[in-house]
Amino acid sequence: MSRIGKKPVAVPSGVTATVDGQLVKVKGSKGELSFEVPENVSVSHADGAISVMPRDETKRARAMWGMSRSQVANLVQGVTAGYEKKLEINGVGYKAAIAGPVLKLSLGFSHDVDYPIPQGIQITTPKPTEIVVTGIDKQKVGQTAAEIRDFRGPEPYKGKGVKYAGEFIFRKEGKKK
Repeated sequence: MSRIGKKPVAVPSGVTATVDGQLVKVKGSKGELSFEVPENVSVSHADGAISVMPRDETKRARAMWGMSRSQVANLVQGVTAGYEKKLEINGVGYKAAIAGPVLKLSLGFSHDVDYPIPQGIQITTPKPTEIVVTGIDKQKVGQTAAEIRDFRGPEPYKGKGVKYAGEFIFRKEGKKK
């Protein structure tokens, strides 16, 4: 039994949610999102909450039950508050800057890395060594942050590279004579 799936997703005031068959659409102050619920799961909207239940007791239906409920909760959170990921850049001469629709990264390569900002995502650089990725879609925000981090992930000896804010980098000891 899914423990998270049993709990209905509350729809706050100012947010309109519609369930049309397997399609859940949520509209709020920040925008509109939708999610296609798998066929193994039934979804209903009543009393200001969206509830998700499995259609049968198969292993796949139970797995999709909790996942579907989490996806619907992410939609509601996205259109009300949005999502944000912070990245930090460590290293001499490493920096980031916004140039129109492109994020320019200087990460110690012989060239600057140009990352085109995806649709529906906002990227800001409050400091040259800090990147803030915001948006309403949790998956897109996380994917964008992961792609930026992959250009130069943190290395274990000096900790140079792009890392998530608050991420612990396991440090290794250098070579000994």
